[in-house]
Formats: sequence, structure tokens, C-alpha cells
Amino acid sequence: MTNANDRKTAPNTDPLPPDDLNRNLTIARPNTDQSLPHIAMVGDTYTVLMSGKDTAGMYCLFDMHVPPCGGPSPHRHDFEEMFSILEGEVEFHFRGEKLQLKAGETINIPANAPHFFRNESTSTVRLLCMCSPAGQEEFFMRVGVPVDGRTTQPPEPNDVQKKEFQSKAKALALQYRNELL
Repeated sequence: MTNANDRKTAPNTDPLPPDDLNRNLTIARPNTDQSLPHIAMVGDTYTVLMSGKDTAGMYCLFDMHVPPCGGPSPHRHDFEEMFSILEGEVEFHFRGEKLQLKAGETINIPANAPHFFRNESTSTVRLLCMCSPAGQEEFFMRVGVPVDGRTTQPPEPNDVQKKEFQSKAKALALQYRNELL
């Protein structure tokens, strides 16, 4: 029997499967494609560049615009999450450790690890975020609020809307393999 560590080091000698002609090339053009969903989440704006429908469920990809003081609260989930910082600097908290990342750097958050990130700067930060396998985009679309564009500043929720968001996120979190800490 092969364990997970063997798969990482042992070469696979099985032949490659044939090309799946039912799958198509997908191109994301966030500056011009009006059909891409832009979602306001916790004060940030997340654009779904690739969904699980585009990648046969292998991953989803987001373009994230995070304003000063933005970022999610502490959480964890059972899927891998990788961030590449495109613009600015962002502070990641991983298992209690604080890490500062800047443009050009990439971080991978292992599945099930507690984490969050925060933009502690005075400028908007831009990140690419890949989740594998896909599914997080569905959570964001069910919990977040649609906005017009990838750089649209989310509306400021009032106290009632904040409580409604928190209740909705908490109710759906486990369904989408998330735990809010």
C-alpha cells in the first residue's frame, strides 16, 4: 500500500490518461470580463478568477483587494490555501506566529492550520489566492455581497448587517469545510 509520503517522492510510472476533450481552456481577464463575480467579504473585495467549474474541482483562484485594516478573522479549513502578494505588504498569522510578506512573495497555508491575515499598511494590498480543492468560491458567493468591480470598495455594513453576515457565515462555514475561530 502506498502512503501519502511515498506519492511525493516515488515516481509514478502509470501512463498519462488521454486528453479530456470535454474540458476547455479558461482565461480570466479581470479588467475587462464583466461576467466575473466580484464579492465583498469582511471589508475586502474578492474576484473569482477561476472556479471549481473551470478547473474540474481541482482549485479556485481569487484576485483579492484588501484595504488598510482589512482581512478575515482567525479561521481554519481542510483545504490548502496559497497566497501570492502582488502589491503591498500583508501580515499573516499562522499558528500564533506573525509573518510579514511583501509583493513578490508567496505563502502556502496547510490544510487545517489556524490562520488569518491583516493589512496593517496604509495602502490597499492585492493578493492572488488559490484554494485546493475548489469550493471556497461557493462559500464566498453565498456569504458575501456582490459588488460592481474588482477594485470596488465594499459598502460599510451597519450593526444589523454585520450580525446577519456573522450568523450566515457561521451557519454555512462547516458546510464549506471552514471553521471560524
